[in-house]
Amino acid sequence: MRAYKRFIADDQHIEELVDFVRSTLDQYGIKKKELIRAALTAEEAAASLIGHKSDPEEKGDPYIDLTIRGMLGTVTIELHAAGEEYALEQSMSSDALSLENIPSSDVQDTLRQIILGSYSEGLKYRHKNGVNYIQMTVVRSKNAFLFRTLGAMAAAVLLGLLFSSFIPTDVNASINHLVLQPVKTMYMNALKMIVAPVVFFSIISCLVQFSDLTALGRIGGKIIGFYLFTTVLSIFVGLTSFWIFKPGDASLTSSLIANVSSLPSGSGSVSIRDTIIGIIPSNVIDPFLKADMLQLIFMAVLCGVATNLIGKYSETLKDLFQACNDLFLKITTLIIKMMPLAIFCSIMSLILTPGIRTLLSALEIMGTFLFGLLCMMVCYCILMVIIGKMDPVPFVRKYAPYMLQVFSMASSNASIPINMDACEKKIGIDKKIYSLSIPLGATLNMDGTCVHLAVFGLALAKIYGVELSAGALLSMVLTILILSVGAAGIPGSGLICLSVLLTQINVPMEAIGLVMGIDPLCGMFRCMSNCLGDVVASTVIAKSEHMLDMKIYHAK
Repeated sequence: MRAYKRFIADDQHIEELVDFVRSTLDQYGIKKKELIRAALTAEEAAASLIGHKSDPEEKGDPYIDLTIRGMLGTVTIELHAAGEEYALEQSMSSDALSLENIPSSDVQDTLRQIILGSYSEGLKYRHKNGVNYIQMTVVRSKNAFLFRTLGAMAAAVLLGLLFSSFIPTDVNASINHLVLQPVKTMYMNALKMIVAPVVFFSIISCLVQFSDLTALGRIGGKIIGFYLFTTVLSIFVGLTSFWIFKPGDASLTSSLIANVSSLPSGSGSVSIRDTIIGIIPSNVIDPFLKADMLQLIFMAVLCGVATNLIGKYSETLKDLFQACNDLFLKITTLIIKMMPLAIFCSIMSLILTPGIRTLLSALEIMGTFLFGLLCMMVCYCILMVIIGKMDPVPFVRKYAPYMLQVFSMASSNASIPINMDACEKKIGIDKKIYSLSIPLGATLNMDGTCVHLAVFGLALAKIYGVELSAGALLSMVLTILILSVGAAGIPGSGLICLSVLLTQINVPMEAIGLVMGIDPLCGMFRCMSNCLGDVVASTVIAKSEHMLDMKIYHAK
């Protein structure tokens, strides 16, 4: 939607401009609070343009052009008028915004200036070719990022099919090698860079909020116990899904990608003993360099508990840890803004590299995996009824939009801010619960990954003719359990875990080539299921601790 109107640039026509803004925004369905703020800001912005308009005798039209645009839930206002360049911040914060120049008796004007002062930061100003432009965002769509991501996915599929059909194979291979793969690699490296400090400082900033360590131990025990239960449940859901559909065709072996050297290989020896011993690092640097999640969690818990015990320096360290947490979450947000580009390159590379026929064949295994995730969603609802003694319908209704957002991110760690926002504002969970459960869940609770490993591990074993005995299946279950606990919540970690699992069950590593192409899409579904499990656990534990605001939970 778009609305445009031209106004004479003088003080007598500002009221007409404001009325137009109000009526147009009202037609767009803008809430009253945002409407009033936008109208006041537009009035002040128009006044600043009039104050710096061109001399009537000089070149330039004595008009203000106003355009209101609405697209995909985002509404913006733009005003422009010919005039000299000036500093908008100073103009709007001088006499017009100075509370000292406003009579104390004029309460309405005083409140108006306070609103303007808080809203003026959202303005964007530029001067080009003798014209001043002011733009403001009235409402920013919460799904704008999702729309961009879905658009990138659709464009990647369309261009990928066109390129694979009409462009020579050698040219497609060059495009993939020189453009698509480098973008994917840089983006994944950026996520790997940020994952360690995000997990470390998120957990510390959470633990330092607990002055009562007994309460921390009780709540932490409940959270970890619930995560362990759903992890075991998800493994058996994955195994059952495979046995129902039995995906995997030996003819797919010929479609394997020969070169899997770029995939980081894991150790084939995965034991409970080694995992427990490896929790404690030999120094404080290696966990960050290697992004070892279990060691980072150990160090974070140790630092968080110790911070509450050191006396006079506790408050200083708490502020420092909270500042570091805010810093790295903001960096994560900035990195995630590049997700649509990374998704575009990933999906287009997926289509160009293995070919559409191989992709469609491998989707049989992926379909079984998605069935397993659907079963886990049903299990979550049942657990909320039985353990939480609560209606899951409000939860599903409120968290569904967030599921689409975390789906597009494909990273449990990057989704931490989104899940925390959902817990607090939509579901009503106390901060003491979600600030511990969400960061822990992003590392420890990987239900979607467990379903993925079970289905894909058994399917690839079937393709290569590997028979699994009862003992081998038990070993596989334990391996998946260990891998899910230590998996990093970043794109690509599921593929690394799968390589370790295949080695454990004696399936050739070359089998990774079959699923390497579709893993980005699988990763999105894994992340969505992982995050759903984290928020469900947070809700159930909050209910048991009487830290769930039922008014917010049931609010429509």
